Amino acid sequence: MKKSKKFRKILFYTLSTILVIIWMVPFFIAIFTSLKTMDEISMSKNLWSPPKVSKFNNYIKAWKEANIEKYFRNTLIITIPATLGALFLSTLSAYAIVWLRLKYSKLILMIFIGGMLIPFQMLLIPVYKLSIDLGIYDRFIGIILFHVAFQLGFCTFFIRNFMITIPKELVEAAYVDGAKHFTIYKSIILPLVVPALSALGILEFTWIWNDYLWALVLIQSDAKKPITLGLVNIQGEWISSWNILAAASILAAVIPIIVFLMFQRYFIEGLTMGSVKG
Repeated sequence: MKKSKKFRKILFYTLSTILVIIWMVPFFIAIFTSLKTMDEISMSKNLWSPPKVSKFNNYIKAWKEANIEKYFRNTLIITIPATLGALFLSTLSAYAIVWLRLKYSKLILMIFIGGMLIPFQMLLIPVYKLSIDLGIYDRFIGIILFHVAFQLGFCTFFIRNFMITIPKELVEAAYVDGAKHFTIYKSIILPLVVPALSALGILEFTWIWNDYLWALVLIQSDAKKPITLGLVNIQGEWISSWNILAAASILAAVIPIIVFLMFQRYFIEGLTMGSVKG
């Protein structure tokens, strides 16, 4: 029995390691390509071969000459407020659904869930026309508001599932002592769902950072394009410079990777929080 268990464990970790390596191969190829000269890329037989001499100036050229710096800044301007707005509003809506005992709380929750199931492609034209009618087309505030709106359903559903695991006695005791709902929300509920908020924040930050569809629909001017549209733009000018394109792609992926590595402990805690109750 012990041998069988040990064999399954070895098999699991072996297969997991192989899958991770396979998944990481394109990433390492992009890193190697970003550090090579075009001559070395042209003469090299294997894309996965490490560079003979690393050329870090490819990153400098991508940052300055390919305007990645501008697209990077625009993405931060869009992603940070959209993520924070979605988290803040979703905690309020989840609190209302769980703790205010609204008459139609289940119906409201079903509306949130139903909104998650609508394909984004069906909403492209209505969203485009609405943004023009409201005067927020091709503006940062427009794409930020739409990101918040479209992420609110999933975020509310996610946070609500963690709030229902909080003992009712905590909220009832605070309410009996005279605490108002916002005080309970701020002082009791929010500190208890921090791990869940951290996990959700990482997911939302990554999704919004990597968004291409809504940026394509709501942003037109090059001065306001995020990094996903920026990468498409620079392909025209740098289409023959694979090293610059690879360097730009790596720069685009740096921030989400850093955010995940910094908060991975909270991410794991948030995903496992509430899995065992009582």
